Amino acid sequence: MNAPVLELRGLGRTYGTGAAQVQSLIGVDLTVDAGELLAVMGPSGSGKSTLLMLAGGLDTPTTGMVLVEGKEITGLPRRKQAALRRRSVGYVFQDLNLIPALTAAENVALPLELDGTSVRKARTAAHAALEEVGVRQLADRFPDEMSGGQQQRVAIARALVGDRRLVLADEPTGALDSATGEAVLRVLRARCDAGAAAVLVTHEARHAAWADRIVFIRDGRLVDDTGRQEGAESLLAAEGTR
Repeated sequence: MNAPVLELRGLGRTYGTGAAQVQSLIGVDLTVDAGELLAVMGPSGSGKSTLLMLAGGLDTPTTGMVLVEGKEITGLPRRKQAALRRRSVGYVFQDLNLIPALTAAENVALPLELDGTSVRKARTAAHAALEEVGVRQLADRFPDEMSGGQQQRVAIARALVGDRRLVLADEPTGALDSATGEAVLRVLRARCDAGAAAVLVTHEARHAAWADRIVFIRDGRLVDDTGRQEGAESLLAAEGTR
């Protein structure tokens, strides 16, 4: 049996000390399998973004461990963690993190080039990823020459480029109109259907409805884990009664 693409075991993260101590995440156990799109929902400040940062090796847990494709990443040296992220993990940041001095194609190709892919192959893959999210025509533009929604799609292309097995997306449709947001979710869904795994942090029930499974976090704890039919449809119904 293949290992889950992502596994969190007893994951916890505490910030600060003494009276200023805040437990952002407490004892989270979670697995995400190949082909699965998982949605993470919860109130602001509940620990959703912290969970993604830990899952992607961008922060270090206080307790517990993170495994990507069966390999524990929490104890790896920073250099090896960075290499694993470039090869296996795509991350869509809430604040995008595009490099202003690079064009769209250069931003998207950067993870591949840093990992030793030739510039020519990396740029070809970057153009394909930009095409996948519908903005190939922006390849030669710099971030300040794009709208917020266009920048968001470039950031998503960067997370998808190459053979990423795990995509972590923190509110990836936040700056997009409804139609474009749906198109981006369709891309994530297609990537999972092709064998990748994805974790989508969202506060929108209609976006969570694209997922195979929904987990809910409150005050740093995983409080519910439900399938799409039982969870998303009831959320959508509740949303419509407000």
